[in-house]
Amino acid sequence: MKGRPILGTLAVLGYIIMIVPILFVVSTAFTAGDALTFPPQGVSLRWFGEALAYQPFVGALLSSLQLAVVSTALALLLGVPVTLAIQRGKIPGKSLVEGLFLSPLVVPELVVGLALYQQIMIGLHQTSFVALLVGHTVLLLPYAVRVTGASLALADPAVEEAARGLGATPLRTFFSVTLPLLRPGIFSAGLLSFVTSFNNVPLSLLLQSRQFRTLPVTMLDYVQQSYDPMIAAMSTLILAGTVVIAIVAEKTLGFAKIFGGINK
Repeated sequence: MKGRPILGTLAVLGYIIMIVPILFVVSTAFTAGDALTFPPQGVSLRWFGEALAYQPFVGALLSSLQLAVVSTALALLLGVPVTLAIQRGKIPGKSLVEGLFLSPLVVPELVVGLALYQQIMIGLHQTSFVALLVGHTVLLLPYAVRVTGASLALADPAVEEAARGLGATPLRTFFSVTLPLLRPGIFSAGLLSFVTSFNNVPLSLLLQSRQFRTLPVTMLDYVQQSYDPMIAAMSTLILAGTVVIAIVAEKTLGFAKIFGGINK
């Protein structure tokens, strides 16, 4: 910061803009009052208990967990072979193929949701869960391809060549050498994909139904009708879960190493 006071000031302002609203939400979650007010009226865990006992939140939480786990698994099952083909294969137009699988990052989610609604729910008469599963899997593919690709790019191809040179079959080379090299990237991509799917709103809002509703959409509906601290308590619980996941990932794998390879 010494040599760049303007950049340092902007960085501090950026952190303040991001963190202060979160602190307001967290503090109001512990209020003993009956409304979202700041400063909080006393300290109590009352609203956390009510949030965990509110059936629409509990049902939507289970739905979100189910959708996030299955879509993350499908994205990894599709993304890892694509990563291997891009990084190790000899296919023409590798950059074009990679760009195709990264394109969901730039396509508006509402456009994707509308297309899925027309083709899957109306055209094929499938449930909203199927449409959401396809949509979330598509949205998570860029994370699976890019993060696992970064992990594989950091690995030395000579290790795999040595295994094949010693007589290992391609399948054994994959499970004995390549997969262990990919494991940090797969784990990181899985965590990012899970959090992204769990917190998704635009796609889930468009494709939800009465039978299947995700937690973020249910919370959005609730805050439009009620103004009590229960929504702040549920938001704080989600924030705490996300922070725990990030800490565990950093301690076990080190996100900096994986994400550092993304820019190489």
